[in-house]
Amino acid sequence: MHKIRTAAASFLALTTAVCLFAPSAPSSGSPRPKIRILATVFPLMEFAHEIAGDRGDVGLLLPPGAEIHTWQPRVSDIRKIAALDLFLFIGSGLEPWAADVLRSVGRPGLRTIEAARVQGPGGDPAALPDVGADPHVWLDFGRDLALLDRMVRVLGEIDPEGATDFAKRAEAYKDKLRRLDAEYREAFRTCAERTFVFGGHAAFGYLARRYGLVQIPVYGLSPDAAPSPKALIGIIARAKTLHIRTVFFEENVSDKMARLIARELGADVRVLNPGHNLTKAQFEAGLTFIDLMRQNLENFKHGLGCR
Repeated sequence: MHKIRTAAASFLALTTAVCLFAPSAPSSGSPRPKIRILATVFPLMEFAHEIAGDRGDVGLLLPPGAEIHTWQPRVSDIRKIAALDLFLFIGSGLEPWAADVLRSVGRPGLRTIEAARVQGPGGDPAALPDVGADPHVWLDFGRDLALLDRMVRVLGEIDPEGATDFAKRAEAYKDKLRRLDAEYREAFRTCAERTFVFGGHAAFGYLARRYGLVQIPVYGLSPDAAPSPKALIGIIARAKTLHIRTVFFEENVSDKMARLIARELGADVRVLNPGHNLTKAQFEAGLTFIDLMRQNLENFKHGLGCR
């Protein structure tokens, strides 16, 4: 955290004029500049891109394949944030550096959306309760609908002329999320098992709660939180009792632990992707958040014995 504060302070001292003053408005008759939007994780980037359309210039702060839990911004990244109209991030549970960077930038006109603080449908925070300190809020597709509504409001404040278009585009994407949610509900209705062992970090708490599943993660909320030998023995014993026949591993994280558990159980392995980022190859292939979640669903159906 000290490194982040130092980088932010150095950048602020060197580029005060850039940080404190927004670019001048376009002259009459000039095309309106695109809304400059940057997201820390892939789902937020996709949501913003789908809503803003051609009126936005949307980017992803996280490099392809990077792990958000351990990644930290450089001075060049802080410079990008300082030039934005809208910065999208999850919250302190995933980007502990964000508050310091935003305070250091301190530019009037920079809007932010902290996704973990967006309330559930109807503005009722109890409608979508937090799962402990789990920051993986995008894996609750119902909560995503509320987040899209917040993005529509903020983008409409930045660009009032585009408000109607933003709302229309958001509804089209919300329909995709509703269909995805319905597919998950229908698939899990037919499953023989409700518990899954995940040889990655505890990323699927929101998804498990939404669909009545039980997640047994090998790591904690961060991939760095490796289990003790005693905890690992306990996971294997519990999985044997439950007759687990598939162990899931996490894309972009070593599958060594998942395969070790699978050998002990005589189980097979399947991949799950929390969706926070894509590999370079996935970006080039044009995979979407919806694509990733459908791939997860197919592997869940196999692992949980769904018809």
